[in-house]
Amino acid sequence: MKKSIIRVEGLTATVKLNNGDFLTTVNNVGFQLLSGESYAIVGKSGSGKTSLISVLGLLNSAFQGEYYYEGMSVSKMSDKELSRLRSREFGFVFQNYSLIEHLRVWENIELPLIYAKTKLNKKHRQNKIIKLLQMVGLENRQMDFPSVLSGGEQQRVAIARALVSSPRILICDEPTGALDKKTGEYVINLLLDLVKMEKITLLLVTHDPDLAKTCNTIFTMDEGRITNVSCSD
Repeated sequence: MKKSIIRVEGLTATVKLNNGDFLTTVNNVGFQLLSGESYAIVGKSGSGKTSLISVLGLLNSAFQGEYYYEGMSVSKMSDKELSRLRSREFGFVFQNYSLIEHLRVWENIELPLIYAKTKLNKKHRQNKIIKLLQMVGLENRQMDFPSVLSGGEQQRVAIARALVSSPRILICDEPTGALDKKTGEYVINLLLDLVKMEKITLLLVTHDPDLAKTCNTIFTMDEGRITNVSCSD
């Protein structure tokens, strides 16, 4: 039986507007995510999808309610503890790739290991990077700079980078939004295959209903609330 890795209760987040008012972007949300399952978050623009994953990915600690990671209360953690948990347990893939242009492919992938201050020696780091490049089909591009890669290749580098720290949760915000349909399908199939191989929990934000249906569970958001939960199995 799969166990709960994230559980939230009464989760609420707000942002301050330029006029001084506050806008509720996540409104009294509660659910749990199971280890090794895939989840899609869908909804129109402004429904709160990105705000929700910012909280779940520990990128935004300004929230009310309860958030438990493997039974530990995230709400009570210090900024240092949150940073350590985020760097070790979470991987992120964004629509705009977010690669550093002056670093080669292998250097971009290595960055999370540096930030997380892992104890892997140079040889083990190199072996891990090569393995990931092989998994995403880019073993011959490790010395290239991002500027000479196609959009799909850059996104595959971003996926390898997200996986290099062996995260237990992979958060993807519109990972195929900047890609053509064929390349987008390749990237999402690659993601789903890697998640199954590595037994990672996938949290995917998308506008594409067909893409959402590839996940085990679909959360529909509207005005900061989860208005529907459906299973695609």
